[in-house]
Amino acid sequence: MPATIIQTNTVPFAKVAIDPVTLDIIENALRNARNEMDATLKRTAMSPGIREQGDAFPLIADHAGRMIVGQFGSFIGGFLDQFEGTVEDGDMILLSDPYSCGGAVSHSNDWLVLLPVFKTGRLIGYTAMFGHQADIGGKVVGSMPVDSRSIFEEGVRIPPVKLWKKGEYNDDLMKLVMHQTRKPDWCQADLNALIASCRVAARRVIEMADRFGEDVYVSATEELLARNHRAMKQLIAGAIGEAPVSFEDYICDDGMGAGPFKIKCTMWREGERVVLDFAGTDPQSQYSINFLLNENMFRMFFGIYMIMVFDPQILFNDGFYDLIEVRIPEGSLLKPKFPAALSGRTHALGRIFDILGGLLGQKTPEFLNAAGFSSSPHLFYSGLDAKGEWFQLFQIGFGGIPGRPMGDGPDGHSLWPGFTNVPNEFLERYFPMIIENYETVPDSGGAGLHRGGNGIHMTYRFLADGTISAHDDRWFVPPWGVNGGEPGSRARKIIEKPDGAQIIIGNKVDAYPVEAGDLLHFITWGGGGWGDPLERAPELVGKEISQGLVTAEGAKAYGVIANDNGEIDAVATEALRTKLRAERPPLGLFNYGPDIETLRANCEAETGLPAPIQPVWQTAQAAE
Repeated sequence: MPATIIQTNTVPFAKVAIDPVTLDIIENALRNARNEMDATLKRTAMSPGIREQGDAFPLIADHAGRMIVGQFGSFIGGFLDQFEGTVEDGDMILLSDPYSCGGAVSHSNDWLVLLPVFKTGRLIGYTAMFGHQADIGGKVVGSMPVDSRSIFEEGVRIPPVKLWKKGEYNDDLMKLVMHQTRKPDWCQADLNALIASCRVAARRVIEMADRFGEDVYVSATEELLARNHRAMKQLIAGAIGEAPVSFEDYICDDGMGAGPFKIKCTMWREGERVVLDFAGTDPQSQYSINFLLNENMFRMFFGIYMIMVFDPQILFNDGFYDLIEVRIPEGSLLKPKFPAALSGRTHALGRIFDILGGLLGQKTPEFLNAAGFSSSPHLFYSGLDAKGEWFQLFQIGFGGIPGRPMGDGPDGHSLWPGFTNVPNEFLERYFPMIIENYETVPDSGGAGLHRGGNGIHMTYRFLADGTISAHDDRWFVPPWGVNGGEPGSRARKIIEKPDGAQIIIGNKVDAYPVEAGDLLHFITWGGGGWGDPLERAPELVGKEISQGLVTAEGAKAYGVIANDNGEIDAVATEALRTKLRAERPPLGLFNYGPDIETLRANCEAETGLPAPIQPVWQTAQAAE
C-alpha cells in the first residue's frame, strides 16, 4: 500500500503560465538552495568523508517527488509507493536499508533524510540528503566487509522510520541507532548535518512560494521538468540509433579470489524512448561487490552523461524519465536478491560510467570517452594511538580520469565531480600518520592525442600499530583507451616494512595488520587515452616530461624522443613516428589491452598477485 499524504488544504494547485524571467529566477534560486545544502553540510559534519570530501548527495523535489535539482535523481516516488505509513507536516523520515527503497541508497552506510515541505496545509515539495556514515557497526571497522555474504554482516540497517513525527523528535530511536556504531560522535554530527541541510532547503522553498505564490512556484517546477523533457528528447533522437549497440566491462574480482565479473548493457531507441538492457550481466556475487541499481538512479546517470557530453547548459532533473526504459535482470550483479551483501558496490557503481561512455560513443566516436571513472578507492586505518585512544579513518582516494573529446583527463581526480581530497594536514593532525608522498604516477595515464589522467601515489607512514583495509579495483582489467588511445595503468597496493622489505597486498583487503613505522604505497589506476598518441604535439609531451607527468621513456609511446628535461629531438621524433605508423595495425575504436586469458597468464608477473579464479557458474557457461 502506498504512503498516505495527509494535507489539511486539499485545494489542487492551479496551472499558471510562467514568464521566462520568473522561471529563470526560480531555477537559479533552486540551484543556489542546493548549493546551500552542500555548504551547510560541510560546515556542520565531523567525519572526513563528509566534512572534507563531500560524500553526500542533495536533492530538492516537487510536490510529486520528482527531483528538480540534485545529483542522483529522485527515489521519492518509488519510496512512497512502498512506504506503508503517513506523510504529514512536521514529519522527517530516516532510512539506510537499500532493500527498503529499491536501491535509492545502495549500501547501509548511506543514511538518507527525507523532509516533506508543507505550506498552508499543502505539500509543495520535498528536500532530501544522504551521506556516507564512516561506521555503522558490523564485523569490520568502517562497516564494509569484503567477505560479507549478507547485508546482515554490514552494520545497522535502518528501515524507513520517522525521525520526527508531527514535530516530535524520536530520541529513543536515535539512542538505539547510535549504540551500534564505533563512532557515535561522528554519526550524530553527520546526521545533524544532513537534517540541517534539508531544513535550509525547505526554508528556501517556502520563501519562493511566499514570494511568487504557491501556484506559480509549483507551475515553475513543472515547467523546469517539461523543459528538460523537451531537451532530452532532442538529444536522444540525435545521439542514439534504433540499431542495438552493446558494451561490456568487468569488475576485476570480489576480493575473495573470484573474478572478473561482467557487466553488460545493450542500448537502442524505440521511437522517442531509449531502452537500456543489462541482459548478459553476470549473476550476483556471494560477496559484497553487488550493486542494487535503482532504475531512476541509472536514468539520472544516463541523463547526466548525455547532458555533460552534448549540452552542459541543460539543468538535469527528473523530467525525462519516461523517455528511458531500464531493464535489469533479477538475481544479477546489479539487482541481487535479498539479503545479498552490498557494502562493496562502489566498484560496479564506478564501472557503470565507463559502460555508459562505451555505449553512447559508438554512434558518435568524436564524443566517446575512454575508461577511468572505474571505482572509488577507499582506505581505512584504525587502532589505539599513543594515548590509548581509539582512532578511525575512512578516506576516499582518486584515480585517473579518462581522456575525453575536449582534452586530457584530469590527473588524480574523483569519480564524483563535487568530491575533494582530504588535506594531508588534516590527516596528520587527527590521525597517527605522516604523508610521505602525494603525487601523480608518471606515464600511468593512457597515451593518446588526449592523455588519460595519471593515477595517484600516496605513501602513508603509520605511527601506531593498527589495521588497514583497502577497497579498490582496476588492478586486473585495465581502463581501456578509445579512438586509438592506449589503456591506462593498473592499481596496486604495497606495504613497505622499516627494513625495506615490500609486501604486495590485494586491492580488496580487510583488517590487514600494520605496525608503527610501516609504509603503505596506495597507488591508483590511470585513465585510458583518447585518440592517436602519434598526433599529440611533441612540445606538449616535452612540457609534461619537465612537469613529471610523463617520463622520457614513456614519451616513446607518443613517438617522441626527448631527454629527462623534456628537450625534444625533432629529427629522431619524426623518424620514430614514421616507423611506428608503418608497423602498427589499424587503430580500433576501443583498445582494451590484453584479453582476459592473457591477463590471467601474466597476472602474477605483472602485479605480484595471483589471477582471480573464474567462478564455477562462469566456467559452466563457457562449457555450454
